Amino acid sequence: MTSTEVDQIIAAFPDWRGDALSRIRSLICEALPDVVEGAKWKKPTNPLGVAVWSQGGLICTGETYKDKVKLTFPKGSLLPDLAGLLAVGAGVRRAVDIREGDTVDADALQAVVRAAAALNTAPTS
Repeated sequence: MTSTEVDQIIAAFPDWRGDALSRIRSLICEALPDVVEGAKWKKPTNPLGVAVWSQGGLICTGETYKDKVKLTFPKGSLLPDLAGLLAVGAGVRRAVDIREGDTVDADALQAVVRAAAALNTAPTS
């Protein structure tokens, strides 16, 4: 389910970053039709906050920077990533950095998103 908060974040970047975040959003919503999206971590220096997608827990965040859009998976090191989409991150987190002109492997991204959602709902032992 799309949110007006993420609409506002995308609209705040009328360049390639907004386009990239919009494309990522579409791929996530296509992969997980029941995903919940919103914005978190609003503060004076970032009043719109950070785009987040959740299903049974946080799946990923989408942040815009001057030179990239970063899609961070808080449990990324625990996810299967056969295409090598997730870059090395700190601790358990892994991220995908999308720079101007980059093309994201849609199938690989959707597989990681589905795996993150499945991990959130997997029984713990």
